[in-house]
Amino acid sequence: MASLAHDEAEWAPVGTPLAVVRATTPEEVQSVVAACYRHRVPVVARGAGTGLSGGANAVDGCIVLALDRMDRVLEIDPLERLAVVQPGVVNDDLRAAAAKEGLWYPPDPASAPWSTIGGNVATNAGGLCCVKYGVTRDYVLGLQVVTGTGELVRLGRRTAKGVAGYDLAGLVVGSEGTLGIVTEVTVRLRPLPPPAITVAGYFSSIVDAGRAVAASAAAGLTPAALELVDRHCLKAVDAWKNMGLSVEADVVLLARFDEPGAAGEAAAERMVSCFDDSGATFAVRSTDEAEAEALFAARRLAYPALERLGPVLTEDVCVPKAQVPEMLARIERTAQRHDITIANIAHAGDGNLHPLLITDPGDEAARRRAQLAFDDIVADALALGGTVTGEHGVGLLKKQGLETELSPVVLDMHRSVKRALDPRGILNPGKVV
Repeated sequence: MASLAHDEAEWAPVGTPLAVVRATTPEEVQSVVAACYRHRVPVVARGAGTGLSGGANAVDGCIVLALDRMDRVLEIDPLERLAVVQPGVVNDDLRAAAAKEGLWYPPDPASAPWSTIGGNVATNAGGLCCVKYGVTRDYVLGLQVVTGTGELVRLGRRTAKGVAGYDLAGLVVGSEGTLGIVTEVTVRLRPLPPPAITVAGYFSSIVDAGRAVAASAAAGLTPAALELVDRHCLKAVDAWKNMGLSVEADVVLLARFDEPGAAGEAAAERMVSCFDDSGATFAVRSTDEAEAEALFAARRLAYPALERLGPVLTEDVCVPKAQVPEMLARIERTAQRHDITIANIAHAGDGNLHPLLITDPGDEAARRRAQLAFDDIVADALALGGTVTGEHGVGLLKKQGLETELSPVVLDMHRSVKRALDPRGILNPGKVV
């Protein structure tokens, strides 16, 4: 049970479950929740366990309901451009199945090779492409859900349009298993985009890289991806995979454009100009697709590479694009003030920053300093008009931040919804609110 009792949020508390159930059908999920409802036993759903907020962590005496074996793609409809999948389907597996029909599922968290659609729905995951294509909620048409009272219901629709009643499917997306347990997901698909053009910019200052992000937004550019990777991440990836990236830059910005033909070419050239004008030491449109893929692979490998160095406390703040340079500068000052190593990766194009606070194993003093730095980063993001989480969810790590971000009236609205849909409070108790 120990390996199924927690997600990847190493600093979040973990309880001891009463048992783990590995469901294979919606009816089994329903049966488990109904039993837990009768006996007032907490139930915590989990997928692949790649979450970074403690949202799938067990509480003492709970049933952990693992959904990773519900992993079938049930339907792909090329005419309606939708797919129906079970919650344990891995994100990249859905993408591969859709691609066989010339279709594409855009949400792509960095954990896409491992994370499941059910987990993506639970946290309303975003990813590298969300700057242009949006997040999970933008693609969920319908859900099959087991409620907090053990009822198996369908929410949403399959049609292109539909406004009948409240958007309960949208409400469940991002609710982190506190309002219902998802047993089936219907998602919209898009046509496969053309091959992308990659632009790489090298910077000697993370603040200059932030200025380039703001400049590209001011220029009206909407790349399919705009990612930031700093020197700490580059060195960690090099030490692990020997890719030779950290010798060339302190900070790398990676942009991708997927407009066809001349439009994509022109957008890429304008991005090069934005990088150059913002102080890039080197900026170029990549003509080597293998090299471009290697750069994006390094971005996806950054978090696991850093985990090899010691315990990592992961932030997930999001600020307005105009505030990205200032937020990055504040993160640097926070690292200096608390004498903590803070690495930075970011979905920079939409202001979603992931400062990664690293401590040596067993260094409790550094751990305490890192927690103070974590709190300061949250406070700075809110002060700049941002939010405490862009895609990882509230879980356990951001509960205090959520209480600061939302007014008492709005928090009470959250609690009222929770009480209505989960009257005995058995679904993932102690998370979010």
